[in-house]
Amino acid sequence: MDPYCILVSEIMLQQTQVERVMGKYQVFLENFPDFLELARAELKDVLRVWQGLGYNRRALMLKGVAETVVQEYDAVLPRDAEVLQNLAGIGKATAGAILAFAYNIPSVFIETNIRRTFIHHFFQDDKAVKDSEIIPLVELTLDRRNPRAWYYALMDYGSMLGKSITNPNRRSAHYQRQEPFENSDRRIRGKIMKALLQKKRLSVNEVCLLAGFDSPRVTRILVRMEKEGLVREQDGSYRIP
Repeated sequence: MDPYCILVSEIMLQQTQVERVMGKYQVFLENFPDFLELARAELKDVLRVWQGLGYNRRALMLKGVAETVVQEYDAVLPRDAEVLQNLAGIGKATAGAILAFAYNIPSVFIETNIRRTFIHHFFQDDKAVKDSEIIPLVELTLDRRNPRAWYYALMDYGSMLGKSITNPNRRSAHYQRQEPFENSDRRIRGKIMKALLQKKRLSVNEVCLLAGFDSPRVTRILVRMEKEGLVREQDGSYRIP
């Protein structure tokens, strides 16, 4: 498996359903087929292709990873969990998934379908199940000869459970209901990004008109987006860096 493709898919799948990712994954790879092309790309071009997936900060982090991998690792994604976790946007779970799927290296991690499977079979009468309780079971059952196939099968099974029974993940200590999208900051951020991708530079008032929300809220969100590196303010106007 191509480590670059695995990285892209894992970052896209963070907080996003598979169905939405499938519509963007191939398009993204067609535009940015490897680390070098993504590292060279303009951020606005990456964000334009990313549009529709949400959580645009992931696109910024993914481009940052590509730049680091090109500059420091000769465009080869490291095979070390600790090194991977030092890259932007890659936590323990994502690092573990990359090692298993890209390099077939035995690693222990949890994602939503894995969590669902283990809660369903090992914690049927429990509530507020912690990932720290599940991790030892994942480690004990892991197929160390072929972790890639084992995880694929496990996640497929968890996905099937999600469609056939009441979601066991509701009994996870880490379960959180997502806020309604309609009036959320996520929706406003998406509208702001769409507006800035259409225009080179916009004032706060212009952004408010295009986004359809009041100035104090939009300003607060713009300031946060600037801190994240998604936009840049200059003389009262905002643009994508």
